[in-house]
This record gives sequence, C-alpha cells and structure tokens, in this order.
Amino acid sequence: MHKHRAVFSSRKPRQLITTLCISAVLLFASSVRAAEASADGEGAANAATSAATTADSAGATLFANACGSCHLGQVAKAPHLTMLQIMSPDSILAAMETGVMQQQSASLKSAERRAIAQYLSGAAPAEAGAGQRQQVSPLAHCAAGSAPAFDRAQPPLASGWGIDPGNQRQISSEAAGLSAADLADLELKWVFAFPDAIRVRSAPALAGGWLYVGAHNGDVYALDPARGCVIWTFKASAEVRTGIVISGWAAGDQNARPLAFFGDLVGNVYAIDAVTGASVWRQKAHEHPNATITGTPSLHGGRLYAPVSSLEVVPAAKPDYPCCTFRGAVVAYDAISGERLWQTDTIPEPAAQRGLNASGTPQFGPSGAPIWNSPAIDVERGQLYVGTGENYSSPATGTSDAIMAIDLQNGKIRWVFQATPGDAWNTACDQPNDDNCPDEDGPDFDFAAGTILARGSDGRDYVIAGQKSGVVHGIDPDTGALRWQTRAGRGGIQGGVHFGMAVSGSRVIVPINDQPDGRTYPHPAEPGIHAVDIATGAILWRHVLHGETCGEKPFCHAGISAAITTTPDFVLAGGMDGVLRAHSISDGKLLWSYATARTFDAPGGVAAQGGSFGGAAAPLIANGMIFASSGYGIYQHMPGNVLLAFGKRATATSYNKPADQTPTVTSVQ
Repeated sequence: MHKHRAVFSSRKPRQLITTLCISAVLLFASSVRAAEASADGEGAANAATSAATTADSAGATLFANACGSCHLGQVAKAPHLTMLQIMSPDSILAAMETGVMQQQSASLKSAERRAIAQYLSGAAPAEAGAGQRQQVSPLAHCAAGSAPAFDRAQPPLASGWGIDPGNQRQISSEAAGLSAADLADLELKWVFAFPDAIRVRSAPALAGGWLYVGAHNGDVYALDPARGCVIWTFKASAEVRTGIVISGWAAGDQNARPLAFFGDLVGNVYAIDAVTGASVWRQKAHEHPNATITGTPSLHGGRLYAPVSSLEVVPAAKPDYPCCTFRGAVVAYDAISGERLWQTDTIPEPAAQRGLNASGTPQFGPSGAPIWNSPAIDVERGQLYVGTGENYSSPATGTSDAIMAIDLQNGKIRWVFQATPGDAWNTACDQPNDDNCPDEDGPDFDFAAGTILARGSDGRDYVIAGQKSGVVHGIDPDTGALRWQTRAGRGGIQGGVHFGMAVSGSRVIVPINDQPDGRTYPHPAEPGIHAVDIATGAILWRHVLHGETCGEKPFCHAGISAAITTTPDFVLAGGMDGVLRAHSISDGKLLWSYATARTFDAPGGVAAQGGSFGGAAAPLIANGMIFASSGYGIYQHMPGNVLLAFGKRATATSYNKPADQTPTVTSVQ
C-alpha cells in the first residue's frame, strides 16, 4: 500500500470498475453486432455479418485483455474507448506498430493488432503497401496555378512558438490587424479537416505568405491562409505535436532558403525546406525508446534547442515493465546541418536498478523530469529556461517540477528552482495493480507550460512559470531565487496551468484548467482565465468558467488547458468546452465567442468535427485573421480534427460555402 499526500482522497475500488467496464464493452460489442445481424434476413448477408461478428468479437476480447485496463476510463491520460472508435483503422494500427502504443503492443501478433484496429473502427485496416485509407483529397489542394507564390518579402511573423524569444505569446496590434472593436465583425472564412485525426496539437505558423501546421497523422501542411487549400504536404514518421518554427530572413532576400523545424511523437527532430517541403535533415533526439517531442524546439543564433519528454509513464502501468529509465533533456543542434552540439539531461546520473517490485520486476531510478514545453530564450543573459515534470520512479530528485536555466553555448545548468519536492508518479498509480507506483505517489505537478521571460512595471525582468499545482511563480532570472508566488487555481493531475500563458503589457494572462479528477484538494477549482501583475504577483482579475456550455456533451469540461495568445487589448483562449473566447485585457470581460464542438463542412471528403482545445496549439492572430485548431481527443476530452480561420466580414465567400450558409456565431460564456 502506497502512502498518499493529504491533498488526495483515497482511491476508488478500481479492480471492480475495470472488471465491470471490460464486461460492459464485451456485452456492448456483441449486442451491436447481433442487432446488425438481425436487421438483415437474407442468408448471405447473415453469413457475412456472422463472419464480421466473429472477427469483431475476437478483437473485442483482445482489446479488453490487452488495452482495457487503461482505455476504459481507469487512466485519465489514456484516450477513452469512445475516442478510439472514431479513429480510422489505419491510424489505430499505426499507433500499435510504429507509434505511441508500439511498446504496449509488442506482445501481440500482427493479426491480433489488426483485429483490435478492426474492432475499434468497424473496418479492416488497409493491407500492407496499400497506402493510407484516408487522405486529403485533391479537392482540398489548391487548384493548379492558383496557389500563392512563396513571398520572401514576408519573413516569419514570429521567432517561434513563443512569438518572441521569451515565450510571451503577445502579438502587436499592427501584426494582428485586429482590435477588440473588430471582434464583433468576425466570421468563419474556411475550415480545414485533418484526415486520420482526433486531435490537433500543433500551433500554426505564418511565413512567406503561407500557413504551416502539423497533424495527428504525421503530416505537415503548407496552406494558403486566405483559402485553406493545401500547397504541399510532408509526411513525418509519427504525430506532429509541436508547432512549426520557420527560420527568419531579411525581407526581400531572394537567396534566402528558409527551413521549417518541428518534432514528432517518436522523438525525431526535423528540418525541411519551407518552400518545397523537401527533407533537409532528421535526427533522433534521445536514445530512449519512449522519448517524444511535445514542446516546440526554439531557434536562436543558428542553433535549434529541442526539449525532450517521454511516454514512459504509460508502459509503467504494467507490473512487468522495468520502471523507469528515461531522463528529460534539452538537445542543441546546428540548425543548418543538424549536427548535435550538446545534450543536457535533467537528472545528472543515469537510472540504476534499485530492487524489485512486488511482481518481481526490476525497478530503476531516478527517472523522469521530462520537458514538455518550448524553451524560452534569454538573449541578454545567454541562457534558456525550461520547466520539468515529475519523476517517474523513486527516488525523487531536486530537478523534478522545476525551472532550469541552461547556458545557450555549452548546455551547463546555471540554476534550478524546484517548486514541488518529492513528486514521483506514473500511470501505475491509477491501476488496480500498482506495483510500479513509486512510494511518493504524486502529486504529478509538472511545469508543462512554456516558461516566460518578461519585464514588470518595476523595470525588472522576471521568469514567469505556471504549474499544474495552480501556482504561478515569479523568479529572478539571474539567480533562480523566488520573488513571488500566486495561487491562480486549485491544481491537480488535470488541473492548474497546462500548456501556455501569455503576456500583455505588464501583466501575464494565466489559463487554468482545474478539471474534476475524483480527488479532494484544499483549494477551490478556478477554471478559466486570470490576469496576474508581473512585478507583484497580484491577481488583477478573474473570469471563472462554470461549464454551462457543456450540457450533456460527453468529455466536455469547463477550464482552459490549451496555450493562449494576446494582443495589447484582448486575449484569445480556447476552452475544454470547445468554445473559443476573446476577453478584454483590462478587466477580463468577454468580448466574443464561437462554439466549435460541432460538425463542419470542409472540402476534401474528410469529415470535419470540432472539439476541445488542448495542447500547445494556441490560436494565431495575424493580418486581420484568426487561425485556431479544435479537437483534443486524448485524456478524456472532446475529439476533433479542424483548423478554423476567421476574418472580418466582407463580400467574399466565407466558410468554403455560399454566404447564406455561413454559420451563425453564438455568444456563450
């Protein structure tokens, strides 16, 4: 029995819940197939249905035995069964064979993996070599000769994911082309539907008059920002969760060869030609098989700084997994050649065996302290800032749940500020058999959001860090000493600050998720948006969401998990309820909103569905347009697969359809 921190309530009887859920899914599968069979009285149809029922029954049994303990609601970070059922068979199979579930599926035979994919999706995967079943059709591509030329008179709008090197995510009024007064005139201009996707986690980028974005199925797209049609597509090895970073150039330099940088789910870092989409270099960022790139790499001074996290918390749920050995890292590359210049690990020493768990499996430690966020670059001090997550196994270290300052030139760690000592956690802690759960057992209070470097009204610089604990920290960039702490939210495994704050003037805007997770905390939930004074940490205003927009929608919650974007007079934030909202910077008043958790029409033959906003895919505001992705089918949130473009009302056709079919904007809170 593992000890719990006082902030948590006791666990639920998970073994009983898991058994009931597995029984329910088997009963559900058999009843659905039986109903399908009885609906057709023809003998041949019955025979075909019987064969399909047999195949699906086998897939249901395999799923229940191999996958059910995580994907039937027992592990909050695992996509629920209902989300898996809307994925294509090929994307499910790819996840098991080459993607995030590769290690968990290693014991399954090829035919068994295919049976699971068929059971979940209702269709058989394509045969090897047959190509993907679902692709963007030619209808979604720009018509021949109609695509805009790459315009070297338009350098990148931003230096990277953080808009500026310090991750302030603030866009000037001139670059935005929108003021608070313009919001009432916004309308939906076009919709792009990503194939084989239930989430969109890649923040769009604008450069050369083109829009760049990554996708769940591993594609990276160059789009026409005016129409949303495809100019070219690059295929990565796995899901692209990061934003796309475009190298800068002098406006009008016709000899410039800009590159686009990003990372993928299986830990690769890429550089491709931003004009042609051709591959330039690709490097594996980390030797660990569970390494992943979620935070967008940062580009500065001819170097690319890639943060490395991992998915090792997932296989740790199995008691026969030797947990855990991954260490978070930052890797510096020469941006042109891809040469690795240095690697700094968040835990100095590699993991060593520290005994056996109750199942007799070797246990290793210390481990973890992953980096989920994009590094902030401090040009003046020659250092970068990253936040780390929890340890995966005991013993907990002094670098988990911490902010680290790292020398840009040599990778030396200059200082570490640790906010929550003694935090070690993995998904075994939510399992009936928790043999791999470390003694610390949480609280899982990562720094997942991009750390910010900003100047307060007192003229001093601050490192601003938001944590899943719900606390925002103001830190001295020279020493790492704490200047102030402010509690903006309750915090929790799916609470507090998740993927990105933003600055506007002398205040930092803080999104809080605070989703219910079955635990008891000493502080009230404060899901919504909050303004904090950079110099003092004082909360200037709050706009708390109460979930009125959710109704009976499954997986709908109040709160803001996704990264946000600001201008001098408004902040744009997408909620877990699928609503995109603009609030006044001065007082938090709601100025505009648009409900996205619905179906859309989009060219290309791909079903278009909006959902929750999540991940680091913050909205982009540029040239009088707003580009926002909707869909976060992971961690039991609403799935979706769309990129939406909004602009001022005009006589031009909107929403890829005649003007009289343009959806009505619904104002909600």
